[in-house]
Amino acid sequence: MSNLLSLLLTFLQTYGYLALWITVFVAAVGIPIPITLLLLAAGAFAALGDFNLVLLFTISFSALVCGDNTGYWIGRIWGSKALNWIERSKRWNRLIPPQRIAQSRQYFRHRGGCAIFLSRFLFSALGGIINLLSGSELYPYPYFLLLDTPGEALGAIIPLMLGYVFGASWEAIGDVLGYSSFLILSLFIVILLVTRLIKNARTLKRVNATNISQAEVTESNLEGASIIATAEISTKSSGNLPLL
Repeated sequence: MSNLLSLLLTFLQTYGYLALWITVFVAAVGIPIPITLLLLAAGAFAALGDFNLVLLFTISFSALVCGDNTGYWIGRIWGSKALNWIERSKRWNRLIPPQRIAQSRQYFRHRGGCAIFLSRFLFSALGGIINLLSGSELYPYPYFLLLDTPGEALGAIIPLMLGYVFGASWEAIGDVLGYSSFLILSLFIVILLVTRLIKNARTLKRVNATNISQAEVTESNLEGASIIATAEISTKSSGNLPLL
């Protein structure tokens, strides 16, 4: 058990529900705190009768949603201003063209929903970054809230229930969850890379086929022009009309 986690558990056992809300809120904003392990431990303590499981879920869920919204609005207010400044700055335009920022925002609006939802419970370590990115990329707030709320409900209930069910084995369950999350994230990245490579290969093949077709047409036109030129030369030399 790490020193940070020991301090968090002591804080939880000393100050109870208030300590849980503050810790979960700070973690949701983006501070790297092992919040999943803390919720597992809280669930184990609830199994021993130290806490009420329903209250733990309510407090954790409210703190997670409030923290996510805080991170989103930090990105929305200051992150988007930073991107707008980069977009207008001549110095940064050489490194990050304005059209690249516009494309990034458009892409995140279409594909960011999956990242928002999965980072609530499956890839929780990325949650703070995704919140800031969602605000900076001007992701529509109603859709963010719609995806954030059920995701964080899962993010709170899953570790609490696992800790409650497995009790004293909550640390081992935390290790399993950590390895599983890392494995799923790695597999997800590999699938994205393979999909992108296949898409690029198909695009390149299509471009090559188009270039070959254009080259064949050009060659055919050159051959036709050569035949006509030869026929005209023959006509001038013989003084006769070419036979059709």
